[in-house]
Amino acid sequence: MLEELIVAGFGGQGVLSLGMTLAYAGMVEDKEISWMPSYGPEMRGGTANCITILSSEKISSPIIHLFDSAIVLNQPSMDKFAPRVKAGGVLLYESDNVLKPSTRTDIQLVGIPAATEALKMKNAKTMNMIVLGAYLQLKPVVEIESILEALKKVLPEKYHHLLPINKQALERGAEMVSELLAEQRVY
Repeated sequence: MLEELIVAGFGGQGVLSLGMTLAYAGMVEDKEISWMPSYGPEMRGGTANCITILSSEKISSPIIHLFDSAIVLNQPSMDKFAPRVKAGGVLLYESDNVLKPSTRTDIQLVGIPAATEALKMKNAKTMNMIVLGAYLQLKPVVEIESILEALKKVLPEKYHHLLPINKQALERGAEMVSELLAEQRVY
């Protein structure tokens, strides 16, 4: 098992914490992991991305240029990283912020309105967990239980009261993708 993922968007969207949570979940499951963040000097609104690699074998290098999957949360990230998803890969994007998705036909493109859904849940900060739940529905590289265990390590203890809403967000993201894929199969 080898999954090489790029998560990209604006600072403040939870890009780095999404990738870090996934990496910690890989550790919970005794996988080899690599997490490499990259971000601009701005506190919020600048670009941010991270490469997260999960593997059942040793990881040779954390620096990669092509990805099995991409999670993109804004248009600049779509423009930059869509061409770097391997043929047959998955590109999951936040459809409220990406107005012109890739036109590639050799990858699976899935867009969900995670920002709108997070507002419906009355917590805009759950958007990244909705997206992570959607990703794990498409590519179940770790179990949701491992993500919840990882959140206990990623979130400071003063935010552990938010674990239930994060679980709801993960589950809602998975539901959204299941509903979307079911709709696409019905013609």
